[in-house]
Amino acid sequence: MELKATRYEIDEGVAVVTLARPKRRNAWTGRMHTEYRWILDQADKDPSVRVIVVTGDPEGQAFCAGADLGALDGHAEKGRYDPGTPQDIANPGYGVDPAFDATFAYHFGVGKPIIAAINGAAAGVGLVLAAFADLRFAVTGAKFTAAHGRFNFPAEFGLSWVLPRIVGLSHANDILLSSRVFTSEEAMAMGFLNRLVAPGDLMGEVMTYAKTLAVGVAPGSARETKRQIYRDLHRDAANSVRAAEALLEEMIKAPDYREGIKAWGEKRPANWTG
Repeated sequence: MELKATRYEIDEGVAVVTLARPKRRNAWTGRMHTEYRWILDQADKDPSVRVIVVTGDPEGQAFCAGADLGALDGHAEKGRYDPGTPQDIANPGYGVDPAFDATFAYHFGVGKPIIAAINGAAAGVGLVLAAFADLRFAVTGAKFTAAHGRFNFPAEFGLSWVLPRIVGLSHANDILLSSRVFTSEEAMAMGFLNRLVAPGDLMGEVMTYAKTLAVGVAPGSARETKRQIYRDLHRDAANSVRAAEALLEEMIKAPDYREGIKAWGEKRPANWTG
């Protein structure tokens, strides 16, 4: 696919996806969503990719400023919501669990950890994108908002499901009912972020962390642990234990288990096969 609204590169096992519409503050469009899903699908299928990082073009001075104003105007003119995506859009993460087979929920089915490197404002769908990542690093002074209240929209794309699970009900109610702007410092205090970083250090810290995951964690372990986490949001404790035991019986037979034991004993990095 020709990439017009995004960029994609791989650096030592880490796929970096850049939302690249800097003149529009990396605002989201149907074209961007189409490219983004195609990239995630490629990265998920690529055995050389162990971790995925999502960020915004720094020239846009935002992570993602939400839906493009032109798209919002288009919805009003048509009198209906139009995602602007083709019928044959890629479906990364689909088919793993029915609970993941929906827009943005597909992140949970992607078998690699996804880190949002939030280098500026994250509004509307930009906040959604950050929320559905597995880990979130952000720069100091960044601004966040759900934004939907000012457009007579509902909470978008499952934010009403995911935010209470990240920050708790009280903070989620504050964010969603008010649509107010809050800062990355507040987001860190709420528990929305994993790490708060000075602007010039963000990508360095994210890539160091991502490469540590890529080298130190067996790909099968990363994949199955991620799926356990999101499936267990719907399980009781006993079923979580039973599922973990079944996975252990299966995964202990894999070559990466033996390689992990050998590498640990020899005090060297493991040569994972995935």
